[in-house]
Amino acid sequence: MGWACKSAEEEPAKLHISSMEIVWDEEGGEREVSITSNGPWTIAVSDDWLSVTPLSGQGSQCLSITVLANTSSEGREAAITLRAGSLHRTIKAKQLAGESFPAYYIPADQTDMRQISSLELAGEMGVGWNLGNSLEAIGGETAWGNPVVTKQLIDAVKTAGFTAVRIPVAWSKFTDESNFTIDPLWKERVEEVVNYVLDSDMYAIINIHWDGGWMQPTYAAEAAVNARLEAMWIQIALHFRDYDDHLLFAGTNEVMVEGDYGTPKPEYTEVQNGYNQTFVDAIRSTGGRNAHRHLIVQSFNTNIDHAVEFMEMPEDMIADRLMMEVHYYDPFEFALDADSPVSQWGNIADDPTKTAGWGGEAHAVGQFQKMKTHFVDKGIPVIVGEYGAISKTNLEDHSIYRAYYLEKITQTMLDQSLVPFYWDNGHTGNHGFGLFNRKNGHQAYPNLIENLLPNIY
Repeated sequence: MGWACKSAEEEPAKLHISSMEIVWDEEGGEREVSITSNGPWTIAVSDDWLSVTPLSGQGSQCLSITVLANTSSEGREAAITLRAGSLHRTIKAKQLAGESFPAYYIPADQTDMRQISSLELAGEMGVGWNLGNSLEAIGGETAWGNPVVTKQLIDAVKTAGFTAVRIPVAWSKFTDESNFTIDPLWKERVEEVVNYVLDSDMYAIINIHWDGGWMQPTYAAEAAVNARLEAMWIQIALHFRDYDDHLLFAGTNEVMVEGDYGTPKPEYTEVQNGYNQTFVDAIRSTGGRNAHRHLIVQSFNTNIDHAVEFMEMPEDMIADRLMMEVHYYDPFEFALDADSPVSQWGNIADDPTKTAGWGGEAHAVGQFQKMKTHFVDKGIPVIVGEYGAISKTNLEDHSIYRAYYLEKITQTMLDQSLVPFYWDNGHTGNHGFGLFNRKNGHQAYPNLIENLLPNIY
């Protein structure tokens, strides 16, 4: 009896795979698996959170297996089944549990969010201006004496040479106070003003301002404030989530224990640092472009010395997207105290009895150098969110020194790579900070604007 060789077509089917089990972390990604076969094969996948390419083929090939990010708090498993004739093999696909995301979360989106650090972005902001005493007015937009904000006013600010606008906001206009539901009409009004700024090709910053003083940094208030702060910022962040990186969020304002201007207790700074963390976490929890948005956090009472001594920057899920904010009104007697007879400031002062005796030009240089050394030089930009000097038209020589003060303070900030935002409260008379007529946008103090913007004029 003779023997005959079997043809290739009669060779038994073969099906081997390089891995029988693959484990992904929560971020997912792509892996490759090798198939060794001598015939046609097909693939079936048990779940739609992973995909395989190709799903059929002939002979030996490599498979590409792609797994999506796991946003569930539980791990998951799926089966990838390969069949070749009567043979079948199964790959077990496993993925670790991911972070549990809230229902309002959407995946991070970097569309129109430039790949630049906060330090780089701060370098583009130039000199900023505050829309003070308007949207943060308790009782309504016009309750503190200013007219309704118009596009004409914001365009005038742009024309003057400012390149960024800080918009203080009181958000506690609730339709349901029990869960801090912000009135949709108020969110739309704030958005309208934000669009005035962005449409004028300027940067815009919105915050939660004083807002009635509910943000006290004490252990007794901590839990309630954190709950309210989180609820409000999530709503704000969701409303503005689709805006690009020309819109920034600033978590708070001058957080302090009301009436206590001394060195803060450890309790106060610990709680206030926690408020900054709550703010950052709330914004990032909304995903989308907010996952990449530049955020601004504040030192205790936005004080420079307290920033250096007590500030702890919050943790963030993305690197280089945080800025620091402080304010500057030194010396108080010249810059802020309406009742003080102090009318002179700086190296040009010629009557020591009319100066504060502290807070001169060398003091300003030293304070701003502290911020550069402790923050800017470490990659954290600094916003001086408010500064300025009130008018004292009742003191004959004050206007000369006020103009000199604004020029020197602004330039000293710029020299130390800080971003200045002049405080304008809309009042252009005695004891006011206003630079513009809020009704028509006309410049009330062209000389002061020129001193604030030395590189424009």
